Amino acid sequence: MDANLILFKNDGSQATFPLPDGVTVLGRSHDCELRVPLKVVSRKHCQLSPNKESLKIQDLDSRIGTFLNGKRINAAQVKAGDYVRIGPLTFMVQIDGEPKKAVPPEASKPATAAKKPQTPKTATKEAAGSVPELELDDSDSFLAELDDL
Repeated sequence: MDANLILFKNDGSQATFPLPDGVTVLGRSHDCELRVPLKVVSRKHCQLSPNKESLKIQDLDSRIGTFLNGKRINAAQVKAGDYVRIGPLTFMVQIDGEPKKAVPPEASKPATAAKKPQTPKTATKEAAGSVPELELDDSDSFLAELDDL
């Protein structure tokens, strides 16, 4: 299975993070497979593991929780096109190239007064062979805006 997390950024662009084979731990710790250097994200926040044609997501006793399609979860099955929120970051899950187009969660709903998700201004992968890390600008401003989530 080929899986990606697609991060939606404030400027409307996206960053894609390919998931390695096996278990992927997301969190603030340097030994996570996908490092999110925000203080509101737990050291080991959640993990994704392949399960045939889907992924299993499990919260790792994070302080602020892990959300799947807007609902806080402890563990759940994740399908292509589902949305995962960790702190102020929203990702869409892509499995084997599906869905082909990544649409932010508010754009997939009928036009209403939906709130814009709080996402970083930039996201990049580190050099090949190292742990992918989200590079975040103005991370203190995200902490102040958590009440709006």
